[in-house]
Amino acid sequence: MKLIGSLTSPYVRKVRVVLAEKKIDYEFAVDSPWTPETQVGNVNPLGKIPVLVLDDNTVLFDSRVIVEYLDNVAPNNKLMPGANRERTEVKRWEALADGVCDAAALTFLERKRPVAQQSADWILRQEEKIARSLEFMSEELGQTAWCMGMHFSLADVTVGCALGYLVLRFPEIIWQEKHPNLARLYDKLMARAAFADSIPQG
Repeated sequence: MKLIGSLTSPYVRKVRVVLAEKKIDYEFAVDSPWTPETQVGNVNPLGKIPVLVLDDNTVLFDSRVIVEYLDNVAPNNKLMPGANRERTEVKRWEALADGVCDAAALTFLERKRPVAQQSADWILRQEEKIARSLEFMSEELGQTAWCMGMHFSLADVTVGCALGYLVLRFPEIIWQEKHPNLARLYDKLMARAAFADSIPQG
């Protein structure tokens, strides 16, 4: 299989981490939909990354769809429980973490526009989403070892990728001081090879 994506996208990193944790071999084709020479639109009509091309040339897109497929296709190192309340809670963590990435990416793109065209209200709205979400994450995590309690899961993968994206794009957000439990979780995740080998670059 082949993964298409950039070295900075937190959604692509989520898939890379899951592939590593599941020990699945794949080809990584670096491509960004924001570059003039991009080929992403030729494989994903939405023109978004990540894209996973399976061995039979079936194309999967949206990180949530891809990681669920990967967790089901390989029985080892399960990252998601079966269809029950716990699975819903894992998916809630994923939705929250992806929402942080959405708000952060929107802010990053808005700040790249000419200053006269930027919307301060829009940026503030996204920053407030990030702040509220970090507060919620911190409260939900509490003093547990992992997001879901005592076992590592997709919830930790998604939160780790969201926090890593903030480290990359928004170093001025000192979430580590305000939420030391999230900082401890992030440090623990960065000790795993899957995270250390996929640090965003760019």
